[in-house]
Amino acid sequence: MRYVDGFVLVVPKKKLKAYAKLAKDASKVWKKFGALEYVECVAEDMKPKEITFTFPIMAKAKPNETVIFSYIMYKTRKHRDSVNKKVMAFFEKKYGDKMHDDMPFDMKRMAYGGFEAIVDL
Repeated sequence: MRYVDGFVLVVPKKKLKAYAKLAKDASKVWKKFGALEYVECVAEDMKPKEITFTFPIMAKAKPNETVIFSYIMYKTRKHRDSVNKKVMAFFEKKYGDKMHDDMPFDMKRMAYGGFEAIVDL
């Protein structure tokens, strides 16, 4: 079964364009090293009638912030580990100690998890 790294993070609305550029650049690196898919999504329908607990509530987003949901798809967890090792080496070589400087979001408020697909149609 395929494997997914999933992320939920909060981005100030005024920094959304900067985040989109960062994500587009990052997607090229992950794909270069073998990721099958790289998807970044911005919150849009966050007030469904049937559900009371939404991503903005979970992420404690402020009115001037929006929520990003993203995922990267791999063949397997082993494949994910191999791809991420190459990606991190690339970024460390390119940015060194400044890799996390000037991020357009608060990395302390980012949620992450690795998931094994149980339904994959």
